[in-house]
Amino acid sequence: MTKLVVAIGGNALLPPGGGDAAAQRRRIEETSARLADLLKEGHDVVLTHGNGPQVGNILLQNEESRHIVPAMPLDVCGAESQAQIGYLLSQALRNEFAARNIQRGVACVITQVLVSADDPAFANPTKPIGPYYAREDEIVVKKAKGWKMVYDQRGGWRRVVPSPRPVEVVEAEEIRQLVADGDGRLVIAAGGGGIPVVRRDGKLVGVEAVIDKDLAAAALARAIGWTHLVIATDVPQVALDFGKPSQRFLDQLTVAEAKKHLAAGQFPPGGMGPKIEAGVDFLERGGEHVVITDLAHLVAAVGGKAGTRLVRK
Repeated sequence: MTKLVVAIGGNALLPPGGGDAAAQRRRIEETSARLADLLKEGHDVVLTHGNGPQVGNILLQNEESRHIVPAMPLDVCGAESQAQIGYLLSQALRNEFAARNIQRGVACVITQVLVSADDPAFANPTKPIGPYYAREDEIVVKKAKGWKMVYDQRGGWRRVVPSPRPVEVVEAEEIRQLVADGDGRLVIAAGGGGIPVVRRDGKLVGVEAVIDKDLAAAALARAIGWTHLVIATDVPQVALDFGKPSQRFLDQLTVAEAKKHLAAGQFPPGGMGPKIEAGVDFLERGGEHVVITDLAHLVAAVGGKAGTRLVRK
């Protein structure tokens, strides 16, 4: 039995191209079956997840209805997405466990993650969120509201926000208690990278930012003292020259090799880059085992028979 912090991406929560609530439920049920395979093997799991499409939809709903009800700030929208996804995952997992006679509980923790108010990311917003804007009058209005907008050739202008590094999981002690009582409860926490907060005058205050969910997963694992990190994405292994005729998949990658390939641009910021960075950070700060794979190969990857393993040397 291994204690695993598992980070799943947006592809595990939404079908390609998005979908309504029923489509989301179906995709999450498929994902829950894969996660249940891990628990059936006897592993303990703390689960974290992405929230990009969901929080983007919430922001769009805010914008479209702002003349009727006040729009909520980004930290509140992040909390809404955590609860939404946590509910759907919790329900699907409980149903899957019941169908397979897996005697495990499920708990979802709305999680705040502390960031530094001095993080350089606040001076250089880079994380795209929300819908695309094409009309000039829309863009002018958004910039007047103080939004930083960047052009994305895939669809038009988008808002970008800071993406600071996680410093501390605020609810770490509560999560530790939930996983320490020995009943094998699956805990869902730090969804979407956690709700970003800073400390001002001794108080926690939400900020307009988005934390990378893979870096947050590594921080969560450290916070609860678990040493195995599993990052589930949409490819079975990490590849060099991804998408090119020279593409080759990797069974193993050392920290030194990972840093070299990151510097060479092999792992782009919008793709495999954050996952590799999170794995390197985790191993350099006391983690013992990192594997990157897709949902179909979770059990095999945890057993060392699939995926790409990141090792110290």
